[in-house]
Amino acid sequence: MTVPVIELTGIEKIYDTGSVRVHALRNVNLEIQHGEFVAIMGTSGSGKSTLMNILGCLDRPTAGRYRMEGVDISQLDKDQRADVRNRKLGFVFQGFNLLRRTTALENVELPLIYAGVPAAERVRRGRAALATVGLAYREENHPSQLSGGQQQRVAIARALVNNPSMLLADEPTGNLDTRTSLDVMGVFQHLNRESGITIVLVTHEPDIAEFAGRVVTVRDGRILSDRPVLWRRDAAVELEKLPPEEDEGSLGADLPAEDCPQKEGS
Repeated sequence: MTVPVIELTGIEKIYDTGSVRVHALRNVNLEIQHGEFVAIMGTSGSGKSTLMNILGCLDRPTAGRYRMEGVDISQLDKDQRADVRNRKLGFVFQGFNLLRRTTALENVELPLIYAGVPAAERVRRGRAALATVGLAYREENHPSQLSGGQQQRVAIARALVNNPSMLLADEPTGNLDTRTSLDVMGVFQHLNRESGITIVLVTHEPDIAEFAGRVVTVRDGRILSDRPVLWRRDAAVELEKLPPEEDEGSLGADLPAEDCPQKEGS
């Protein structure tokens, strides 16, 4: 029997400030298998962010058991959780969280620096990760020279560079327009389908959740429903159906001419 990437059993999370006691998660049970693409959906205050923090080892449950690839990590201390995050998890955030004064390649290399990987190996793996998300020709550009969609691709490459067991994406399309959101979701779907990467995506948008293969809905700290997506949206197909736009949508289209890749002979 295959060991799940994630196994939550009876997870509770209570925030107690003395005067106020908030029961953020109540008896949450959840399994996520290798190669799944799961969307966790809920409104503000539903508990989805707390669940994401526990899955990402950013917080510990008050009660219950959390196993990652068969290992109980429920009560690890702060340093032990940091080690798990660096070795096992890749994070993609709504705000990109890129260092403004460093290149795309240097941003992608950051987790490898923390892991003590030698410089030559960092460069090799960083370039490979950027190539995976279609940005091999952008490795020397700074974030200010990249569109929103390209910045999120750099963030995805950074999340991939340590070969994590799972990608955790927290509202990754929240700051993006429709075309760029489709582009980013297409990257996630490609990584999941072609490379078998396990992805957990947190969103409050039902239409974004439909790009996943399974949707877990959270309400009032409980799992309200857990269902497969019967009519799964295909980001690449939907992107092709959008009308062409001269000034946006393609990689580099919103950049100065000198920053765009030039065709041979131009």
